[in-house]
Amino acid sequence: MNRWWHLSIDQVESTLSTNAQKGLSSAEAKSRLEKFGPNQLKEKKGRTAFSIFLEQFKDFIVWVLIGAALISGFLKEWIDALAIIAILILNAVLGFFQEYRAEKSLAALKKMTSPTSKIIRDGTLSVIPSSQIVPGDLLELESGDIVSADCRITYATGNFTTQEASLTGESSPVGKISMVLEEKKEYPLADRANMVYMGTQVASGKARAIVTDTGMKTEFGAIAGLIQEIKDESTPLQKKLEEFGKWIVWLCFVLVGLVFLIGVIRGGKLLDMFLTSVSLAVAAIPEGLPAVVTIALALGVQRMVRRHALIRKLPSVETLGSATVICSDKTGTLTKNEMTVKSIYADGELFELTGVGYAPSGEFLLGGKKANIQDHPGLSKALTISVLCNSARLVEEEGAYKILGDPTEGALLTAARKAGIDKGEMEKKLIFVEEVPFDPERKKMTIVRSIDSRYAAFVKGAPDVLLKDCALIEEKGSRKSLSEADRVRILKINSELADKAMRVLAVAYRDLQSAPKTYDAKSIETELTFFGLIAMIDPPREEVKQSIKECVTAGIGTVMITGDHKNTAVAIARQLGFFKEDSLALTGEELDAINDEEFYKEVRKIPVYARVSPAHKLRIVRAWRKIGEVVAMTGDGVNDAPAVKEADIGVAMGITGTDVTKEVSDMVITDDNFASIVAAVEEGRGIYDNIKKFVHYLLSCNAGEILVMFTASLIGLPIPLLPIHILWVNLVTDGLPALALGVDPVDPDIMKRPPRPVNERVVTKNNAFLMLAQGAFIALCSLSAFAFVLFIENEGIVRARTAAFVVLSCSQLFHSFNCRNMTISLFKIGIFTNKKLILATGISFLLQMAAVYVPILQKVFKTEPLGLFDWVLVVAISSFPLWAMEVVKLIGRHREK
Repeated sequence: MNRWWHLSIDQVESTLSTNAQKGLSSAEAKSRLEKFGPNQLKEKKGRTAFSIFLEQFKDFIVWVLIGAALISGFLKEWIDALAIIAILILNAVLGFFQEYRAEKSLAALKKMTSPTSKIIRDGTLSVIPSSQIVPGDLLELESGDIVSADCRITYATGNFTTQEASLTGESSPVGKISMVLEEKKEYPLADRANMVYMGTQVASGKARAIVTDTGMKTEFGAIAGLIQEIKDESTPLQKKLEEFGKWIVWLCFVLVGLVFLIGVIRGGKLLDMFLTSVSLAVAAIPEGLPAVVTIALALGVQRMVRRHALIRKLPSVETLGSATVICSDKTGTLTKNEMTVKSIYADGELFELTGVGYAPSGEFLLGGKKANIQDHPGLSKALTISVLCNSARLVEEEGAYKILGDPTEGALLTAARKAGIDKGEMEKKLIFVEEVPFDPERKKMTIVRSIDSRYAAFVKGAPDVLLKDCALIEEKGSRKSLSEADRVRILKINSELADKAMRVLAVAYRDLQSAPKTYDAKSIETELTFFGLIAMIDPPREEVKQSIKECVTAGIGTVMITGDHKNTAVAIARQLGFFKEDSLALTGEELDAINDEEFYKEVRKIPVYARVSPAHKLRIVRAWRKIGEVVAMTGDGVNDAPAVKEADIGVAMGITGTDVTKEVSDMVITDDNFASIVAAVEEGRGIYDNIKKFVHYLLSCNAGEILVMFTASLIGLPIPLLPIHILWVNLVTDGLPALALGVDPVDPDIMKRPPRPVNERVVTKNNAFLMLAQGAFIALCSLSAFAFVLFIENEGIVRARTAAFVVLSCSQLFHSFNCRNMTISLFKIGIFTNKKLILATGISFLLQMAAVYVPILQKVFKTEPLGLFDWVLVVAISSFPLWAMEVVKLIGRHREK
């Protein structure tokens, strides 16, 4: 790779065989277009709507259900087969609509590049499609233009700046120059002051630049390549359901084998025993599970929207709950992205300002007490100079204040307004004459104004540089020569403010008496009077401090990855409370010096990374994942996109985020606030808790169904349930309560727990034992009702099966209340704290009644109406699982004490 920033303009001309004045010839440009190809990003083939729909059928458990449907069809149980197919289609449709927004990351990158560009060819200015630009072309750039390729600047006005936030993370416009950068030093992307890059925008000034790279060879192209390299991975939930599906299949094989073997040993016919054992295998599969998981996640998504989190990929909801590290950008996420003046040194005293952001509300404090501006003329004059040497505007729209122009200048306007100094009013008195624009070399800006027949220069700039041009100092209304002691004192204050990660500007003034002959820095910026230092910072969001504390309690680490300077990043991290005494901070350059093995060992000690490139961000995310952590990565700029895609949970910013980052993300935060990410983690944990509840419910109920059939086969009873009964219970009676458990209120202490292990199974050994015990109790209730009606009442097999069918269904409805919490009594939680569960069990009960009493359904389900005594028996037996579990919970609590 050519290091263009180290080459002189002559060397760039020679290397690219071009001319910095006339550009390429048309013939040469045509030849190069054929050689290098169009200036476009290669786009990966996207997914079609049909392929997205087909992907909904790739999970193992879905294939198990397809197998169950085929077996049901083979057995001519058409209702069973159609019901399973209907559930599969419902599940696929829900998943399809959630994921229909396909991967459009590279298409979004294309939108950020300019459709046309101004170029000089054959010495003539023309406008051509940006796709036809080739290396060696000479671009002409001015304010508002989007840069269409990577270029080396050959000429720039003193105020030429570009907005590179989307590429480097640098929030303020960056000053550019045409000079060669020192070859001995390594320059990260954000510091290459003589280069401009594809997709960035010109903020001010004019320039000419020679194109060095186009298409996929640009920095944008490198990011596009990184995105393409990253493969989509399954979320923890998808992996667990895959594992669970395989476990179910093996269980089915074992059960089928046992039932078939026992039946044959006891003298049963081979065909009859085969059909019975296959029916049992179908019963063992929780047909409703995929659909219930999908619907529960979708309902969770709706709740998260109310907390400013928009989920793009459904399974990501659950992944959030297992996040152990949140890697966040600084600007706008941890901070407000509104520069705010916090300190002013004037009249020989240090004033503090209250208030945050661009709203002009706040007070001036001196020694912790409110200061009256009228008593401090030097403070008032310093603020006046900052307003009159200023190109920005502070505007109010619908009750909110925003800045038109540079954020730093905007912060000065807000501070002045707090003191009652308004730019509009001041400009009516002091008329603009001329500007000597800011220059990265001299680090100053001057505006000359007139009042009546007098002229004055208002200057602001870097304190160490501006002080060299000052001959006088004014403090408390008294003007005197600037002594060496004054300089030392002022630079000491400047250093103290800079150490707090503040950006410090000095302000000065000069009476010109008459209009200058020439408006140049050399003649105007001399013999200045120093008035003060103004220090500002992009302050941390107040609500983020509390969110960081919640993260600590919840066992979640916070990592800041920013394009800003190291000392600024560390200061913000300290204020927010996640940079400790033994913490380390690395720049991108320092990170490059560490090999992977060292990095993996040290990564837990490094909560702050500064001046990093897209490749660095990707490496940081991969390092955390390598040591077994579940990583959430936030981002807004194009430079964040590869790391956002690589992370377990990619989080894009909704307000400042680029289309590219949003399209590769799993979740979009609509208010760009770190606190919303933490709220989403809390919701994710709650959703996973609820998934475990309804998985426990469905599997313990299925265990009951299996044990009913298995036990009856083992002891030689007639078959107590028909396959249609089991399918009805699995899909209809169980389905609604399972959904209601999916929206159970979140445990208020959920963020006081550590993150669950990534490899934790949906069903642990202890849970499996409890499910089996609860299933055995449900089976006992159903078989008891079946035996009572068949052998004691002698009512016949149809009525006995009806009783077993109803008791199985109702006992599971009672059991659904057990699953809200396995240790705390239902009566302590509150029966009515989940009204949706009460409604769901009520509807399921009515559906069960319909299966028994509606004539057309009686024929389908082969049921008979039950009498009053039968219902007393049903309710009494069916409620046993609830009371038994309450006793178990009581014993457990006593043992804990």
